[in-house]
Amino acid sequence: MTVPQTVEIEPANPAAGSVIWLHGLGADGHDFEPVVAELGLPERVRLRFVFPHAPIRPVTLNGGMRMRAWYDIISLDRSGPQDDKGIRQSAAILTDLIERERKRGIANDRVVVAGFSQGGAIAMHTALRHSQQLAGLLALSTWLPLGSSFAAEVLNNPHSQSRDLPVFMAHGTFDPMLPISMGVESKAALQKAGFRVEWHEYPMAHAVCAEEIVAIRNWLLSVFSAAPA
Repeated sequence: MTVPQTVEIEPANPAAGSVIWLHGLGADGHDFEPVVAELGLPERVRLRFVFPHAPIRPVTLNGGMRMRAWYDIISLDRSGPQDDKGIRQSAAILTDLIERERKRGIANDRVVVAGFSQGGAIAMHTALRHSQQLAGLLALSTWLPLGSSFAAEVLNNPHSQSRDLPVFMAHGTFDPMLPISMGVESKAALQKAGFRVEWHEYPMAHAVCAEEIVAIRNWLLSVFSAAPA
């Protein structure tokens, strides 16, 4: 099992569900730590938040500079080469984190997989291919990587994630790093595969805004009220 160092926030009482939240390029597990307090979830929900640190690796787009990254970024061209190996390695890390939650008493269907930007890409890639029912997928300002494998590994794969998976996607209309068109295209791919996507747009750049936090809070409350206890 390949489990990275993590930042974890436990509920006041024993956890009844988990949110595994992956940060973006160059950040670390502390990046979204403050969001737990901002969500203001009631104690009865009893969620453990797990914020893993990405591995440190050279990033081609940044001149080979070493930083925390879930995979190498070779080009911003959507039709250009992608780091297939790095994406799948980080997907394996996330899968191991899901399995660790199971060993800690949190069933797969009580685990939400979440991520922002590059972390969101890994969350999407992993959750959609996961054979066990998850509680939900939260994908923020991100896109669906390795589109060439999507048909075989998700769309036409009877062992991929259940189409009942709750999916929340949000994107900034002024995002200069990952244009909103990338999010819209990713949403369309999920819908074509049979997933129901709750989609949100906000007048922001590559970020998370207060209105979005409120929407995420409401979505998490809905997901965990419906998920098996």
